[in-house]
Amino acid sequence: MTRMTTAELRGYQQICGKDGAMMAIACDQRGGMRTLLASDPDEQAKITNDMLGDTKADITRYLASEASCVLLDPLCAVPRVVDEGVLNRDTALLIGLDASGFDVSPDGYRLSRLVPGINARRVRELGGTGGKIMVYLRADKPEANEHNIAILNQCIADFASEDLLLVVEFLTYQLEGESVEDYTAKIPSLIEEGTRISLQCGAKVLKLPYPGTPDACARITRLAGDVPWAVLSAGVNHSTFLGQVEIAMRNGASGVIAGRSLWKDCISLDRDIQREKLRTIAVSRLREIQAVIGNYRRKAA
Repeated sequence: MTRMTTAELRGYQQICGKDGAMMAIACDQRGGMRTLLASDPDEQAKITNDMLGDTKADITRYLASEASCVLLDPLCAVPRVVDEGVLNRDTALLIGLDASGFDVSPDGYRLSRLVPGINARRVRELGGTGGKIMVYLRADKPEANEHNIAILNQCIADFASEDLLLVVEFLTYQLEGESVEDYTAKIPSLIEEGTRISLQCGAKVLKLPYPGTPDACARITRLAGDVPWAVLSAGVNHSTFLGQVEIAMRNGASGVIAGRSLWKDCISLDRDIQREKLRTIAVSRLREIQAVIGNYRRKAA
């Protein structure tokens, strides 16, 4: 198992709260955020990167300032949140390396992409505590993963050469022609085996989809060993995610990196409405998640 270096460990400590658990606000999405801000494709196309940057700045100022870390993208949000003094000095910054969307292979597999020009050195120059890479994996289809594993290996090696923290995330996906029932039944094994692939590539911190069951969470924890893992929200509603967080923490997770479940129905092109909802609804949800995390971290202590 690959252990963090002293510098990586220091970065990891900074993305965690005082209780030692990860509690990061994810708002590195671009395409998904546009669909939340406008339902009409023509209206979505009018939403510029600067407009997305306004939303991300508000999420950072009103929500992420109440957490230990924020995950942002280098196209809309960074360096703006640093240069304009939006980012709280005590809030760590992860910078996403993955481009929005994906390509599709002739066989229908998702091919992940990177934001051009963003590597470990650039993340450091932008003031990042560390980086985050997301790739798509279908662990039951080895031929689907060659391109994405190569990206993982490339990014992990690059961040290791800079001695900079890198959080590794993967998502599974339904194949064309695969029924919802068949795909859903495979999710625990897809996440477990995707975790195995990520660890084999040298991941030192993991951001994972909810594995589906308490037993699956426990298996992930055993597989990961000393490598901490955080559960992501995948856009489920807040009450559902709160239950998932409790199960994950009870079975060995080291925290949460959550986005849409916190803010998806709080963001708006009307910034006054957006700020009010972030201050009230989103922060309230965050406090509930923090209470669950704190309860299990206290038990672990």
